[in-house]
Amino acid sequence: MVGKLNREGFKDLILVDDFKDKEKKNNYSGKEFSDCIDREDLFEWMKDNHRFVQFTIHLGARTDTAEFDKNVFNHLNLEYSKKVWDTCVSFGLPLLYASSAATYGSGSLGYSDDHDLVPDLKPLNPYGESKNDFDKWVLVQEKRPFFWAGLKFFNVYGPNEYHKGRMASVIFHAYQQIHTTGKMKLFRSHDPGYKDGEQKRDFIYVMDCADVMMYLLHNRKSSGIYNLGTGHARTFLDLVHSTFTAMGLPPNIEFIDTPEDIRDKYQYFTEAKMQKLKAEGFQNEFRSLEDGIKDYVQNYLQPGKYY
Repeated sequence: MVGKLNREGFKDLILVDDFKDKEKKNNYSGKEFSDCIDREDLFEWMKDNHRFVQFTIHLGARTDTAEFDKNVFNHLNLEYSKKVWDTCVSFGLPLLYASSAATYGSGSLGYSDDHDLVPDLKPLNPYGESKNDFDKWVLVQEKRPFFWAGLKFFNVYGPNEYHKGRMASVIFHAYQQIHTTGKMKLFRSHDPGYKDGEQKRDFIYVMDCADVMMYLLHNRKSSGIYNLGTGHARTFLDLVHSTFTAMGLPPNIEFIDTPEDIRDKYQYFTEAKMQKLKAEGFQNEFRSLEDGIKDYVQNYLQPGKYY
């Protein structure tokens, strides 16, 4: 998003993060910005500088779906986000924040971003619970930023995720595994309704996510929670075949059992309902899985480049 803002002419940016992780440095080196603020220092900084701030984009979170210490999520995803919200209310600032498709859990209630469904959603892990808890909190607040949007990101992939380790996208791991071993391991299906490799997710290219956020930055119409996916679920087999094709290699796929510790938490299908965002006027076509993977693999992963 910093790269996207730079390309649109926004250079006076304040980056907020935990900057102790040196692996993140390449994500912002070469970008134009005014300062870096440690996340724990943000609120004191805002007291002194809020009059210079035009917009707040809050994408930070602990995203580890295999982390089960709820205290971590309460601090970083829930309480911290509440402080960001309250700060934007106090100083009259518009806010974009990251929610997640993990809030939908098994998908038993569908994938509509209707606000009325939010209190009834049952995420499958503490990460999803923390994201849904914040969405629920937001929707009962009497004091709100004059414009705000929570974005339920689906399966995002694309450049600059080298630092994410286990939580990097499946495309990133597929590329690394194929590059190293010549083959790709996929989880076997443990649901009789799905064949091996035909589990489906809504995969969206990070460039498209940045386009949506830029659109909302410029067009502040209706506040609310919005899905952010392509609206088209694709299989993991589609994903892996596209990765092999982008690498110029024949497919070589092996199926392994889904680990038992996550087997009952595993989503077999996700697909964003995108009518609400389109009704706001965003009409851009999202990249196909094939086009997104080709761009990511050939222009970033193979040459080891950053956006």
